[in-house]
Parts: sequence; structure tokens; C-alpha cells
Amino acid sequence: MPTKYAIHSTTARPRFRPIGKLGIVDWREDCSGCHNCVKRGCVYRLYRDEADTLRDEVGYLDYIYQCKGCLNCVQNCTKNILTRVVNPEYLRLGNGYYTPDLILSTWYQAETGKIPVSGSGYGGPFSGPGFDSMWTDMSEIVRPTRDGIHGREYISTSVDIGRKLPHLSFADGQLSVDPPPLVETPLPVIFDRIPQPWNRGAVTAAVATSAAEIGTLAILREADIRENEASVRGHGIPLLATPLTAAARSCASAPFVMIPDGPDAIATQGTLKRDSSVKIVAIRIAASPAVAGRVADLVRDGAEVIHLVFDSHGMEQGASRPRHMRDALRDTHGTLVEQGIRDEVTLIASGGIAAAEHVAKAILCGADLVAIDIPLILALECRLCGECRRGQPCPIALEEIDAGFGIHRIVNLMAAWHSQLLEMLGAMGIREIRRLRGETGRCMFFEDLERDTFGRLFGKRKV
Repeated sequence: MPTKYAIHSTTARPRFRPIGKLGIVDWREDCSGCHNCVKRGCVYRLYRDEADTLRDEVGYLDYIYQCKGCLNCVQNCTKNILTRVVNPEYLRLGNGYYTPDLILSTWYQAETGKIPVSGSGYGGPFSGPGFDSMWTDMSEIVRPTRDGIHGREYISTSVDIGRKLPHLSFADGQLSVDPPPLVETPLPVIFDRIPQPWNRGAVTAAVATSAAEIGTLAILREADIRENEASVRGHGIPLLATPLTAAARSCASAPFVMIPDGPDAIATQGTLKRDSSVKIVAIRIAASPAVAGRVADLVRDGAEVIHLVFDSHGMEQGASRPRHMRDALRDTHGTLVEQGIRDEVTLIASGGIAAAEHVAKAILCGADLVAIDIPLILALECRLCGECRRGQPCPIALEEIDAGFGIHRIVNLMAAWHSQLLEMLGAMGIREIRRLRGETGRCMFFEDLERDTFGRLFGKRKV
């Protein structure tokens, strides 16, 4: 059995004081000065060694950032002088999709490399749009000592990228066909190209080097490939412009490249595989309502890897009533299964993958792996404030970031995501993430539960 894949993490302190959600207001003029103050009984040790914390390299004890909201101190104070408040600056973080809670969770994972913990539990609704309306089957969680990140059993998170044969042929006991080339990545997550507002300074170099550090892949523009050739170390996927230019052909020495979709996509794929050392060509498609049919046509024509690109909120592009990635992936996967060609192509999905749970849910809906971009920027302390889009100075000076710091934070984030994937797979009783693809029977969908439970009483829900 191969050695267990692991991403090692160490604490990466933030460059700027983080913005936290909660704070404890302490009305000290009414304090009785109890010898055993309830604050020192904090289950997360936030107040226990206050003096030592104030003297360390941080120089402050940031209650607002560290507080988990367990309310132990608020409930047990004998004078009732403690109360919990929400930081108003926290409410201005992010947007409706990348919520303040999600941003804080990403910051924590990038700093510690650990799975985030919430002392007050999940405080939101138990259903919502997109991936929030899916619940995964955790029926095997009764064996926690053997599964997950602390278990003895091997759980594989590696995936193969490339075209697979529909069947094997043998002659005289020997394989008579040549299997197509495959690229294996130990994590079902690759890094997408960084959107232009954040592509500054050493950001792309940090992303490319992080991909090489953990063994995954990074999609890079032609110029970025040339600038970071030493850092990529064979883990870069050049995104080539078409029709192929001389500059594009110079990047085509990589074994794995990506091209945009178009009428000549299959012809361009053939040219690259015939005239260069390229082994695998991925076709990048903007997800639209007709994407399932287009993907099926490309697979029948010989496409080996297809990258479906949704918008930053995981919605279809160019549609008056766009579907979420969840539904578009299920449609695409189902179409390929019906035509008997699903195993001949690798599907990569990107856009709206904001948390580790989204990786597992996208694969459940039919993707083989996902590509991420904005979570990588959040790992570098971005607040999604929009200042850079408006041409104003970045509050965290993203252009001045040190590449080593960026690598440290991104590796930590991927370590936390990998741990969460192992926990989910272990709880579901699945030992290999390849088996998770399209297994919608291992999850529940809100609309199905609502229809089966209340449909006979109230009829069909109006959209």
C-alpha cells in the first residue's frame, strides 16, 4: 500500500490584525475581582494566560478574532457584567456568497492548517441555495477511531486526469491497445488562474509554488508560466490562447495544457498532441444552460479533459435564469452516463468552490475534481472589500506580499481542506474519492425531502 498522502502545516501568523466576529464587552467598574474569574475558565484558553499573551510577539490579545462564542463566560459571570457583541467591521467583509463567516473560517485554516471549530455550533439555516441544500450521508461515523484524519485505515484522495478507455482488448493474453496518458494528482483540487484584480506582486508565484509543494497542479497564463518556470517544476498547466501563436507553441512543451472552447477545439487538440510533447489537452468551457450537450459532443469527438467554468458564485454564465453548479453538473454527468461515455472524460469544475465541503459536494454531483481561485486569495488575508476593483489602495497591500508567506498560508489552507475531505470520506464509509463521483445516493437534497414530506399536503413549490 502506498504511503499516506499528507500535507504538513505550521502556524502562519497574519501580517495584519484580523477582523473577528465576536467580542466580549466587560464593564470593569462593576467587577468584583473574583479570584477565579470566569474568563479564566474559557474552554478555548483565550483568557487563561492573558499576561503571557500580551508579552509575546503578537503584542495583543485579540478577543474579537479568537472568541468562539461558547458564552461560558457570559453565562457564569456572578455580576452579569459580560455580554457578547458582533464586530461591525466584520459585517462589512465579503459579499452574499463569500460571507464574513466563510472568510473568517478561511483565514483560520490558512493560519493554523486545522479544521475550524465553532463553539456556538452552526448558527445559520439548515438549508439554502446551491450546495447548502445538500446533506451528505454520515452513517459510517460510528467508527471514528478507525476513520478520518486520526484513523488507521488508508483513505485515498488522488484522482486521475485524462481520457480512459471504454474497454480493454487482449490478444494472446497481452493488452492489444495503448492506454491514453494520465496525470495523477494526490488531491481533487487544482488551482485556477488568479483573476486579474488580484494577479499582482508575488501572488501568482506563491500559488504556482504552493501547487508544486503539495503535488497538485496550477492553471497559469502563458506569461505566468514563463515568469515562474523554476517555481512550477512541472506542476503548471499553461492556458494557451487560440489560434495558437508562436508564444503559445513555446509553452506547449508541457505535458498537460489547456485551451479555450471553440469550433476548432478538437482540431487544436489534435495539432498540439501531434506537433509537440503535449500528452493531455483540456478544453475550458464557460458553463451555460446548453453545456451538457456541448460536453457530450466534445467527448464523442475525442476530448479527454473538460473544464467547466461557472461564475464566482457557482452559477451558469449567460443565462437569464442560471442554474447552480450543483444542478448543471448533475445534468452533464447524467447525460454522459446515459450515452455510455462518462468514463472516457475527466470533468473539472470551477467557480463557487468556497469551502472544503463544496469539493466533496461537487464530486458527488458528477465532477472528478475542482479548481479554485478566490479561496487562495482569501488565504492571503484578502477581505473581498472591492477596493482593488475600484482602483483604490489594497488595505492588506496584496502587491507587497512575500512569496514565502503566501506559500505558507496556501499550503496550510490545503492541509485543512484535505483533513476535512478525509473526515467526510471516513464518515461516509468511502475509502477512495474516485468512488464518490456521481454518488448522489450518498446525499440528500432539500427539494426531494420537501417534495416527499410536504408535497402531498401543499403541492409543488412555486419557483
